[in-house]
Amino acid sequence: MACGFRRSIACQLSRVLALPPESLIKSISAVPVSKKEEVADFQLSVDSLLEDNNHKSQVDTQDQARRLAEKLKCDTVVTAISAGPRTLNFKINRELLTKAVLQQVTEDGCKYGLKSELFSDLPKKRIVVEFSSPNIAKKFHVGHLRSTIIGNFIANLKEALGHQVTRINYIGDWGMQFGLLGTGFQLFGYEEKLQTNPLQHLFDVYVQVNKEATDDKNVTKLAHEFFHRLEMGDTQALSLWQRFRDLSIEEYTQIYKRLGIYFDEYSGESFYREKSQDVLKLLDSKGLLQKTAKGNVVVDLSGTGDLSFVCTVMRSDGTSLYATRDLAAAIHRMDKYNFDTMIYVADKGQRRHFQQVFQMLKIMGYDWAERCQHVPFGIVKGMKTRRGGVTFLEDVLNEVQSRMLQNMASIKTTKQLENPQETAERVGLAAVIIQDFRGTLLSDYQFSWDRVFQSRGDTGVFLQYTHARLCSLEETFGCGYLNDFNVACLQEPQSVSILQHLLRFDEVLYLSSQDLQPKHIVSYLLTLSHLAAVAHKTLQVKDSPPDVAGARLHLFKAVRSVLANGMKLLGITPVCRM
Repeated sequence: MACGFRRSIACQLSRVLALPPESLIKSISAVPVSKKEEVADFQLSVDSLLEDNNHKSQVDTQDQARRLAEKLKCDTVVTAISAGPRTLNFKINRELLTKAVLQQVTEDGCKYGLKSELFSDLPKKRIVVEFSSPNIAKKFHVGHLRSTIIGNFIANLKEALGHQVTRINYIGDWGMQFGLLGTGFQLFGYEEKLQTNPLQHLFDVYVQVNKEATDDKNVTKLAHEFFHRLEMGDTQALSLWQRFRDLSIEEYTQIYKRLGIYFDEYSGESFYREKSQDVLKLLDSKGLLQKTAKGNVVVDLSGTGDLSFVCTVMRSDGTSLYATRDLAAAIHRMDKYNFDTMIYVADKGQRRHFQQVFQMLKIMGYDWAERCQHVPFGIVKGMKTRRGGVTFLEDVLNEVQSRMLQNMASIKTTKQLENPQETAERVGLAAVIIQDFRGTLLSDYQFSWDRVFQSRGDTGVFLQYTHARLCSLEETFGCGYLNDFNVACLQEPQSVSILQHLLRFDEVLYLSSQDLQPKHIVSYLLTLSHLAAVAHKTLQVKDSPPDVAGARLHLFKAVRSVLANGMKLLGITPVCRM
């Protein structure tokens, strides 16, 4: 990627610096485009070459850059070399740049940017990603949306880089909440309502029984007894639980279908209720279990007897807890998948829980605990539908579709669509995903319905609009022009800016692969769309000479291809009409 230009520069530098080219490649970066001035194509930070940066003044570094620039020579690839502030700048032969970039985009297709030398030493791994993980018998709350789309992005990116990825939806289908729900359904449930609107009815029951349990200790006692019966395998209790589980998964499957998300494995905490007993036996055999005054069984994680650093692994009545089942799940997954990395995508409120789980795996003797990673994220604020109250994802998706249909109907340029509902949903989902991914995942953010649907500015609607516009351009003019092109016809500043930006795609993918943050790709795609919007106005295809029209179509086709690739990584399905 960067069409071999990075390696060409590295080879020339290696002769002067007596360093292997491989050690220099990652220090050479494509320069971000600038609205104010024409920039070089590649840049080398001189600081990265100096072993002892702390004792080098800015003047020393600047002098080193100047002297190094004087030793290097231009060739058929590099047409200009200059020293900048603590940098070396390289300008590539314009016609060579044009031909190489557009040829590479065409040849690599959906793999453009992924075949880069930046990834050449990347070992292929077996990776497990656990994400989404809603709670059974509760409607899919909007709070699970972040885990779902972030986990999907991470799995997409890892898969694109050639790793073997297993996507797991670890459903919350066991635990004390089922004691409450089972008791609540026996007290307040209606069979007719369960059949007509199952999850809404179970949600209403759950809210009511929680309220009753606050005022009536007897309800809490009944809930504990119901969950104890579940753990002991009582057939009546298990039958009711199984029914709740089946109804929930049926509804969740429909939601995932709308989101365009799939899983390789649906597992649940219930699968590990027996295996969690093996975990307790192992902890006990290592002398790690302690009993508190209240009868709960805990593991001391402080190593000093500090009871503020303990993890409860069993209640006083012998029932298991979330942490115990998570330990059993991790051990089982290592046995099943022999993973190199396991990533848990869950909100930042779960940070302590995962720290405890990973620490317990270590003290149990599992060295692979270091391969487990928690990717935390912040909270979405203000995502309420017009109905208000608790926000369910289904309501949000319906509102997204409804508002987008209204917006599309009010725009004069909207094309006649075969399936306007599907298009509206895809555009609306892009809007939600881009608003979510623009910042750092760990940050909380304020959701805004008004901002999310703006067709101009840095929004998902703008990305979809750009993609659809470029598809329309190809449909209108593409057939007769796309056989060959004249690189001399793409030397305008707008063309060069796009080509320079396309050069950077591999670096952006590399950044996201390092920190698992989608914001790098989002920022890149938004800039690409803005550059395309400017070029669309100034680089006319219609009424241009055939060689000029053909060259410009090649450029716009490359933009659309890379835009689509990036959107798909983010979990967005590009639309061709809107």
